[in-house]
Amino acid sequence: MRRLMLLRHAKTEHDAPSGHDQDRRLDERGRLDAAAIGTWIGRHPPFPDAVLVSTAVRAQQTWEIARDAMKDAVRERRPQPQVELLDELYGAEPTQLLRTIRMAEATNPARLMLIGHNPGMHELALMLAGSGDGAAKKALEDNLPTAGLAILDFATDDWSEVAFRRGKLVRFTSPKLLKQALDD
Repeated sequence: MRRLMLLRHAKTEHDAPSGHDQDRRLDERGRLDAAAIGTWIGRHPPFPDAVLVSTAVRAQQTWEIARDAMKDAVRERRPQPQVELLDELYGAEPTQLLRTIRMAEATNPARLMLIGHNPGMHELALMLAGSGDGAAKKALEDNLPTAGLAILDFATDDWSEVAFRRGKLVRFTSPKLLKQALDD
């Protein structure tokens, strides 16, 4: 079995000082949300073996903050995932993202995390989910919000066999859903 974790970058400033979209940084809420989702991941193993991160500043910051929160949430030492920064994740469409996922066969992680951007990440999550948690699918239909996490399992040991509608949506969560759960 292969597990795919799709994490959208956290909330950002509206404009980067440089004027370049790729340079936009996380705002205060984004930093808090990245930490919240990282803490949730840290408390709900298994953890990613490999992480592919967009080269956009906001995606890299999301990973760094989430990674640190994951470490803080787990008391025992865990092996660090292999992390790769990829230009092609910025602005990627679902078919491009799927190609990137299939290329993970080269390193063959059992659990792979992608940190990227909408609309591609949201569309990919919807296109991969052929079955799974009905409530999670309904919640995911509208949006993959900032710092939103979709977790899909695939009944294969080969990343090259991952395909649209073959995934089972195991979980969808976001900082807003985590806060609602605490308030209930």
